[in-house]
Amino acid sequence: MDEAGIEDPVVFEEEPGTSSRLHPLQRPKFHELLTYARPGDTVHISEMFRLVRGTGHILDVLDVLHRDQVALRIHDGAFSAMDLTARHPRTGELLSTVKFMVQTLAAAGELQRDLQRELTYDGLRAAEAKGSKGGRRPAVAADKTTDVRTAYLEGRPIAALARDHGVSRGAIRTVVADLLPDHAAIEEDSLAPELPVTLDMPGKVADFLRTTELEPAERDALAEGVTVRRGQGYTLRVTAVPAVHRQLLTRCQPLDSGQGAPVVPSQRKARREYENRVSALAPAEP
Repeated sequence: MDEAGIEDPVVFEEEPGTSSRLHPLQRPKFHELLTYARPGDTVHISEMFRLVRGTGHILDVLDVLHRDQVALRIHDGAFSAMDLTARHPRTGELLSTVKFMVQTLAAAGELQRDLQRELTYDGLRAAEAKGSKGGRRPAVAADKTTDVRTAYLEGRPIAALARDHGVSRGAIRTVVADLLPDHAAIEEDSLAPELPVTLDMPGKVADFLRTTELEPAERDALAEGVTVRRGQGYTLRVTAVPAVHRQLLTRCQPLDSGQGAPVVPSQRKARREYENRVSALAPAEP
């Protein structure tokens, strides 16, 4: 704090387990900060993307800080060189140049995260294809596992095996897990975890879903969506596992059937476009 030139700072730090997908205004510590702050105070953030995840989040935060007459200072990253509080003297709205730069830099940040995620998945798939498994290296060397298992079957206690090999009892239990009396066998055909898929959701579908009660995973997927302008409308580029896409498709069923309300042709068409994209995904396992 000294090197940042902040005198008598009051620090608000989120718990490590707080989801980064939460909207900033829903984060407990940031909410506590806003409650504590008084007009004329300055909020200091080391880097903008430690708090926000997209354009919408940034603009929401700026609106709240402006309402409460609280200044904002970003110390690192692209936003550090900008005055994010600059507003029109008469309308009180963000200057168009500031808004443009916020949208541009936020889009660049989202693109960077998407690319990192894609590269991570590509790397994992390449490693799996070569037979490599993720996670920590086993404590018991591969050339010792047969000896450990044989000794265990011959009656050697786990504690003694741990001493013999200089590892923890947990490491020995991992090697002989399938030999333990209470071991629950894993079915060979157990399903592999689904990987996220990016689909374009028509804006009319996204607008409807935002007014609908959603599960946390569905709400997070919408909040993380990237807006792509198309003429007078837009699409929302949503990245989620196929199961979440299917749940979202089910949620917007009223756009197609009406369910007591008049059917709007443009909304029905939008839902069916999204349905076609979801249906093209791999079928759900029974």
